[in-house]
Amino acid sequence: MAGSQYRSGVPDNWFVDPVHLGVPGVRRDVDVVEDNPLSWQSDALCAQTDPEAFFPEKGGSTRDAKRICTSCDVRDACLEYALQNDERFGIWGGLSERERRKLKRRAS
Repeated sequence: MAGSQYRSGVPDNWFVDPVHLGVPGVRRDVDVVEDNPLSWQSDALCAQTDPEAFFPEKGGSTRDAKRICTSCDVRDACLEYALQNDERFGIWGGLSERERRKLKRRAS
C-alpha cells in the first residue's frame, strides 16, 4: 500500500506554532526574551486563569490570586514590574496594593 492511501487530506502546513500564537506558558527563544522586557508575562500563571481574581473589588478576597502566585515561576519578575511601574491595583507578584506600598516604604 502506498503512503498516499492513508493521507487524510491534512495540508502540509497544518502545524501552528504556539509561540507565534502567544499561548501562555510556551517558552520563547532566548533572543526574543531578552529583547522584550515583558516576556515574563507569557509564562505567568495568571495569564492562564480568570483575571478577575487578580483584580478583586474593594474588600474582596485576594486569597485565590495569591495562591496562584505562590507557584508561579515568574512571580519575582511580576513583583519587580509592579514596583517599578507603580501598579496601584490588583495582585502582582503575590502582593496586594497595600503590601506593595509597605514594601516600598521599607525599602526607602
